[in-house]
Formats: sequence, structure tokens, C-alpha cells
Amino acid sequence: MSFLSAPVSSAATAQIRRWVLDAFPRDRSGIDYDAPPGDPGWFGPDSVTWRIHSEFPGMLAGGLCALMLQLLHPRALAGVYDHSNFRQDLVGRLRRTTAFVAGTSYAPAAEVEALVERVRRIHARVAGTLPDGRAYAADDPELLTWVHVTEAYGFLEGCRRYCRDVPEAIADRYYDEYRRVAEALGARAVPASQAQVRAYFAARQPQLHMDARSREVLAVLEGVRLPVPLPGASRDLFLAAGAALLPDWAPPLLGRDRRGQRLRAALAARLLRGSAPLFRAALGDGIAARACQRMGRAPQSLLHWPA
Repeated sequence: MSFLSAPVSSAATAQIRRWVLDAFPRDRSGIDYDAPPGDPGWFGPDSVTWRIHSEFPGMLAGGLCALMLQLLHPRALAGVYDHSNFRQDLVGRLRRTTAFVAGTSYAPAAEVEALVERVRRIHARVAGTLPDGRAYAADDPELLTWVHVTEAYGFLEGCRRYCRDVPEAIADRYYDEYRRVAEALGARAVPASQAQVRAYFAARQPQLHMDARSREVLAVLEGVRLPVPLPGASRDLFLAAGAALLPDWAPPLLGRDRRGQRLRAALAARLLRGSAPLFRAALGDGIAARACQRMGRAPQSLLHWPA
């Protein structure tokens, strides 16, 4: 079932569908999104979260934006740097993160609770010491808040820039809704509005910087090759789109050329904004649609902001 009412090119949607499913194969999580009927999960069909997270281009670009922001925080980066195989399998890590976001957004409540508990157990085992002697732990509430806020910021701005306009009140509601996942993982004092997110970023900036570790992770990210047609062009498009979402203070810290970034961002925005309806048509039988059907709601309802 398609979210689109207007006819679109079947060839274009077929190519997009193949690209997405090659990059992020379905049905590997073991989650049943179709049952039990009437289970809204943690958010439900009247939530803003279901709508923003249904927009694939915004979510992928926003997730890459979040990764760029996260690598600026040395203690938040350390868990990935010291305890994962991101150098050999960054694609696998991206897929696991995508599956967690999808599951906590759309799965039935029992499945969400199991996902959150599994991640809490993993976080409890991840701890260490930075080269400068500072300790870190993945279950540190401060670090959990940082990771969540960067993701929520990226997802919201990706939707807003590349998929559809997001009214101010809806944006505030999204931050307030989606913090539930972060708080369940152990985050504290999670911003609940755009104003609070801006204040949070301003307060955290003195802690942020690039170092050898963050440069290494950025290089791996910029060289990632998804198992899709035209992997280099696809990567460059979405990385440019993700970088374009960065708040104004972040590109100088990342060492990015603002003028070159603006040119790439303009092209990425035009391509993604124009293709958002095609992504909706190509993925009209996806997880968001299945969750709607579990609730007896038409997937097209996600095209309209809730009252």
C-alpha cells in the first residue's frame, strides 16, 4: 500500500526500493510488526514520532548528521572506538542502529521493552579509559543524553529539510515524545523542545573537539560503501545531505569547508526533496505501514500531522 495518491514512475520506485532493501534488508530483527492487533507500542499512530520516522531520506541523512556530531564528544565516541568493529563493519553497525530505531518506534510494546533491555545490558559491559586518563561508560546518563539528542536533532531536521515542512509546535512535540526511549535507556535531563535542544548544544560545546580518534572515525564514515548500486555516489549524496543538517557551530569543529558544503548541500537538498515522494511509494509496505495496519489505521494517515 502506497502513501502516495499521485502516480509515480514505477521504474524509479523499483530502483529506489532495490537500493533501500540492499542497504537495509528487512526481517532480520525477528520482530513481528503485525501482531498483536491494537498494540500501539510506545508511540502509536497519533504520534509525531511515527510520522517523522516514516521518512526514509530524512532518517538516513539525519542519522549521518548525528554520527558526525557524536564523534565530536570524546567520551561518547570512546565506546564505539574501543569496543566495536566499526573499521571492518560500519555497515553492520549502521544496520543495527537502524533496526533499534525502527523497533523502538514501531514495534509492539513488549518487543520495545525487550530491545531496550538488551541495549541496557550491552551498555553495562562497555567502559574504559581515554588516552588522557578520563573514564567513560556507555551507560553514563550524560553520554546517553548526548547520543539521543544528536539523533533526535538529525531525524527532525532531516525530515524538515528533505521530506516535509514541520511546524514549530510539532517539532517540540517530537522532542517531548521521543525522549521516552532515551530515558528508558538511562538518560537524564533529556531536552523536550527545540529551545531546550539549542540550549543543550550551547552548554555542551566546550566539551567538543576533533582529535585523532574522531578523525579516524570520520574517515571510515566518509569511505563507507553500502552494498547498493552506485555505492560511492549514494554515499556522497547522503553524507552531503547529513552534513548540511549540522548546526552552524559544528562544521568548523569538524574542519569542513563551509562554501563547498553549501554547494553540496544545495544539490543534496534538491535531489532528496524531489525524491521523497518516490521513497514513500517505493517503501509503502514498510514497517511504518505495517504498524499502522496493526492498529487498524490507513498508512496514508501518517502524511498528516496529528491534531
